[in-house]
Amino acid sequence: MIDFDPGNAIWPRTGPRARGACHGVGARAGSDRTGTSLPDIRTGCGTIRFVAARGTLVSMCGRYVNVASTADLADEFDVVETLGEDLPPSWNVAPTDPVRVVLMRPPSHDRAAPAVRQLRTVDWGLLPSWSKSRSGGAKMINARSETVTTKMAFKAAAARRRCLAPALGYYEWKHDGARTIPYFLHAPDEQLLAMAGLYEIWRDESLPEDDPRRWVWTCSIITRPATDIIGEIHDRCPVLVPRDLHESWLDCSADDPLVAEQLLAAMPEPHLEPRRVPKAVGNVKNNGPELIEALDEQQDDMLPLQLDEARARPAGS
Repeated sequence: MIDFDPGNAIWPRTGPRARGACHGVGARAGSDRTGTSLPDIRTGCGTIRFVAARGTLVSMCGRYVNVASTADLADEFDVVETLGEDLPPSWNVAPTDPVRVVLMRPPSHDRAAPAVRQLRTVDWGLLPSWSKSRSGGAKMINARSETVTTKMAFKAAAARRRCLAPALGYYEWKHDGARTIPYFLHAPDEQLLAMAGLYEIWRDESLPEDDPRRWVWTCSIITRPATDIIGEIHDRCPVLVPRDLHESWLDCSADDPLVAEQLLAAMPEPHLEPRRVPKAVGNVKNNGPELIEALDEQQDDMLPLQLDEARARPAGS
């Protein structure tokens, strides 16, 4: 769902590309809260350069909503096994956050058995097996459908490790002159969406063999050119997998990136409804149902950028 265009961009203190809670109010563009300069990062779509002196943000949104319970997700996606920590509802999922994904793997109690649908908790931001450190995940939160089967960072996962990322909807920011206006894009019937994703399992060589944290599960969400009314807000959007293609997308038994390429070509264009929402969604510390409440086009956005502590992001998120 997140995507970057090649070229220069700012890592903002709030808004679609603010990461985690470390870039809160008061951070300079192009630096973290301590004032440390942020490095250029390379994604599947080009180099993102953080330049404090420039005033344009060349990126797509980086937030979505998943408030479904584990039980509801398991029922919706015919999950056989649930693994990883349970997660609270989130109305403001941000890059590097832990997220729920659906994938196919042998059951944990019998690795020789056929693959089953699993619901797993992974970190949002792909870490290829050759990554040098965990920090690389923040650089690859998305992959373009046009190049996902050819880019080195994504090709193996496109062939062997495809997943679905459930979401109620996602946020996008429309540029209107000097303003950026947040929208929540969702299904007309408010049903769960299944975003096409990839996952990887990265080995942290700094941890001993018996440390359960040595294997790091991460994911990336695939994007495509946006059409319809979505394209009037931003030129890219997540690839949404219809129910009749869930099984094919999750089945990686062919171990062939060409299968992923053919499936992506077969995905129908998404038709979602946009809803203008409060600017408070731009601050990653905010997390609550008020973030997706409709804001009248003529109504002044009176919600503060930083909400009350009682409505801030849950502890540990």
